[in-house]
Amino acid sequence: MDKIKMIGFDLDGTLLNSMKELTDYTKNVLTKAAEQGVIILPATGRPVTGIPRELITFPWIRYAVASNGGRIVDLREDKLLYNCPVDYDLSVKILKIFDDYDVIHEIYFDGQGYIQESELECLSRYVPSAPMADYIRSTRLPIPDLWGKMEEMKGHGLDKVHAIFADQKAQKEAETRIRALGDLEISSAMGHNVEVNAAGVDKGTGMLRLGRLLGIRREEIMTCGDGNNDLPMIRAAGLGVAMANAIDEVKQAADYITCTNDEDGVAKAIERFVLR
Repeated sequence: MDKIKMIGFDLDGTLLNSMKELTDYTKNVLTKAAEQGVIILPATGRPVTGIPRELITFPWIRYAVASNGGRIVDLREDKLLYNCPVDYDLSVKILKIFDDYDVIHEIYFDGQGYIQESELECLSRYVPSAPMADYIRSTRLPIPDLWGKMEEMKGHGLDKVHAIFADQKAQKEAETRIRALGDLEISSAMGHNVEVNAAGVDKGTGMLRLGRLLGIRREEIMTCGDGNNDLPMIRAAGLGVAMANAIDEVKQAADYITCTNDEDGVAKAIERFVLR
């Protein structure tokens, strides 16, 4: 196996435990890997502003692949390295489909996540996990009217279009309708949500793109994940690691299955394959 030079990790269900915390154990292992010259970074479906501050300010983390690869940034220099937004007119069509269902809508634009105030007030009905709901409340910018915001951004593409559904059957139906719109990347990290990115945009292409910018080959990249939107980067990396709590498809695609996110699974995998 080639020496690992870059590690990309999903956050929810992967690096962070069920309480959305970064443990001291994992932080210590990330530090050791970085001290050996390994580039460590979040590769997440979250907007840039949704990445926990302790990771943004972590001295060893410089880069982030956010919005499922729709936005790649240099955090240290506050510099956009790449973005590939969802076309504005397509975004409008997607949101109109979401309007037909009982959902929470979100739009990600310029690294920020936006949510309608009235929907934020009833968030717990759609997101029963208190830590996940708290994360959304603390990182999204509430707006009075989603469509009013879209009118303000007219002509500008979105990093990602997202909805969380009250009913999984409705989620599947909406996903089918969105696929019929044309070339788009659709994923569902939570199982009852729909994440829409521009065609060809996913965490796998994002990790490989950043690797090329930094002179790092596919074989030198390790990725860790648990959900549907992690599949592309698990398959793309030289070493794909699935969490023990990952969905079956991720486990089947992975080269190795580590412990759960509540057992410091990312750290354990780094100790096994990276630390010398």
